[in-house]
Amino acid sequence: MKTSLISLLCIVLLVAPAACAVTVTDDDGTAVAIAEPPQRIISLAPSNTEILYALGLGDRVVGVTDYCNYPPDVADKATVGGYSTVNVEKVVALHPDLVVAAHGNTGAVIDRLRGLGVCVIALNPPDIDGILRDIELVGRATGTEAEAATIVADMRARMDAVQERHAAVSYAPSVAHVVWHDPIYVSGANTFQDEQIARAGGRNAFGTIDRWGTVTLEQFITANPEIIIVNSGSGMGDGGENAIYDFFLQEARLKNLDAVKNGRVYIVDSDIIDRGGPRIVDSLEIVARAVHPGLYEEDDPAPASAPESPGFGAAVAAGALGAVAVIAIRRLRS
Repeated sequence: MKTSLISLLCIVLLVAPAACAVTVTDDDGTAVAIAEPPQRIISLAPSNTEILYALGLGDRVVGVTDYCNYPPDVADKATVGGYSTVNVEKVVALHPDLVVAAHGNTGAVIDRLRGLGVCVIALNPPDIDGILRDIELVGRATGTEAEAATIVADMRARMDAVQERHAAVSYAPSVAHVVWHDPIYVSGANTFQDEQIARAGGRNAFGTIDRWGTVTLEQFITANPEIIIVNSGSGMGDGGENAIYDFFLQEARLKNLDAVKNGRVYIVDSDIIDRGGPRIVDSLEIVARAVHPGLYEEDDPAPASAPESPGFGAAVAAGALGAVAVIAIRRLRS
């Protein structure tokens, strides 16, 4: 009897640690076993960093990329290189027990890290629902399932609210999202931006392009979008001047575009509209206001995390976007 009890106790002790383990399948289809909630996490993409911080894991993040800039606290973290130029040696030197990678880090980097014994999960969401799944995935991998569930539920509720508000609208205006202007680089089908336009009740003026692509000035003029949404700064992040906005404001050959004539060219913070993280819903709400401003009253609150755009209020015609003076879009003044 005593021998049997000791044997049973040994079995329990051997099995107990496994009960704390979790296995997740990342966006590359790789099953990753995680023995216990990681305490030293490295993020290899700005979107991943935003997910980790939203889950309350900022104190466990020990390394990020050069381009991770949100939330502001991330400035205190060690950097391990760029998005596609990850310094593997720096990553390993920080002794992470989890690396949250992304498709743009390249398979070679991810494979090398795994070859060195580093635990890596790779995120590559194909759409907004994929972003929600990745938030849940990171939640499972880090022991923050409850926090992930709360974030996802809130995001779904806000997305549903936008679509419910726009459900009765029968006309979908044509919308172009411009990432850069020289050459003109636009978002086509199968992009976060295309999905935001559709969910906001619009129609992508360049929906025949798969992913992203360049168009000539003549092609842009022929498309003649009713609404133009441009990325802030240099197109890929903050860069002082809003170069794309200035192009549409100053290019004489574009002065007869419907969007320009009607004052419907908008700047959206590039970090919000492009990143596959929790703030994608802020971007959706901003785009929705640009596409169908008449559906929003002057006292409707703007997205809480949207950055200021000085001068926006003075440029808005009465009854359009009203008192929303601190959201991430700014009307083009003719």
